[in-house]
Amino acid sequence: MLTSSLTTMKNLPSKKRIYFLLKLVCFVSSVLMFCEFLIYYVVIFQCQWPEVKGGAHTGNTETSASVLKAIILADTHLLGEIKGHWLDKLRREWQMERSFQSAMWLLQPDIVFILGDVFDEGKWSSPQAWADDVRRFRKMFKYPASTELVVVVGNHDIGFHYEMTTYKVKRFEKVFNFTSGKLITRKGINFVVVNSVAMEGDGCAICSTSEAKLVALSHKLNCSQQNWNHSNKGCSDVEKLPASEPILLQHYPFYRKSDAECSGEDSAPPEEKNIPFKEKYDVLSQEASQKLLWWFRPRLILSGHTHSACEVLHAGKIPEISVPSFSWRNRNNPSFIMGSITPTDFSLQKCFLPHESTVFTIYCAAGALLVILILAHFQLLTPPFYFAQHLISKHKAV
Repeated sequence: MLTSSLTTMKNLPSKKRIYFLLKLVCFVSSVLMFCEFLIYYVVIFQCQWPEVKGGAHTGNTETSASVLKAIILADTHLLGEIKGHWLDKLRREWQMERSFQSAMWLLQPDIVFILGDVFDEGKWSSPQAWADDVRRFRKMFKYPASTELVVVVGNHDIGFHYEMTTYKVKRFEKVFNFTSGKLITRKGINFVVVNSVAMEGDGCAICSTSEAKLVALSHKLNCSQQNWNHSNKGCSDVEKLPASEPILLQHYPFYRKSDAECSGEDSAPPEEKNIPFKEKYDVLSQEASQKLLWWFRPRLILSGHTHSACEVLHAGKIPEISVPSFSWRNRNNPSFIMGSITPTDFSLQKCFLPHESTVFTIYCAAGALLVILILAHFQLLTPPFYFAQHLISKHKAV
């Protein structure tokens, strides 16, 4: 009996230590689970599809089905083997993967558009590095069979105009089924995909081919928006398309002097807003912008490239939305656009992702609490009650 009691007394501290360790493991696991998984669901769950006038809320089932739910994001910049540090890759690519997969599960869009700069080093990538980048992209941006993915080319994917080659363009086209001047029509809505890097206007082979396709497509769209009659000989042999004004999808924004007029929490920082933009580098040239406006007369322009949000009006009536970067690497508060689109109208809503600073703050607070718990357990941290009691007794002694 005495031996049994002694054994129990010896085992008691060991059991307490195990119990304490289990509590620590549960605490750390809970923090990791929230910061690396649950926070994305919590934040994106608050995003709602915008209502479109005369769309899903008219009580007409057919009209409801005609609303296209689109997610638009930009500038993912998957790091490559040259400049990409392994820790940076791990952290930022995990953030994008969890954000995208959470959005797919919660929002269930019909179509997703990525507006260029999918890769950070596509303009330099060797065939092997390119294959590795594509493999990682497909893992991160998996999507269900009910959703379509459309990827637009950016300067980091094929290089700026002076770096762009037929090989790089064909390589991108093969993977993403991308063609400049391609028309994508879904639910009677026309989307025109533009290789904005090829809008240099210098007559290069890639530029000339791209512009020729755009001109031919603009002719088809313009004929489709006119009242059909046999007297219009220029349109008599043209394939009839839905008579919906197109939406342009491209990487470079249309020409604007700077981001000075842009506003919002995810617009450019104040110290960068007044920096003049360089044509054909930061934005399209004035000439290329006017060409696209004249050819297509779009009802909406969607672009990326600047990594910051901006909304401008062209010709006083055509809105352009510059979509911010989707990656923590480019901004603390990444986001994407949710669009409810019909052949005659659209409504857009921004959905913010978790802020990197928020996740960092949670980890810091959890780390501080963990240190306090460990110190308190080993009685290395004097509880406030005993500290106050010690001061009182010391005062009485005096």
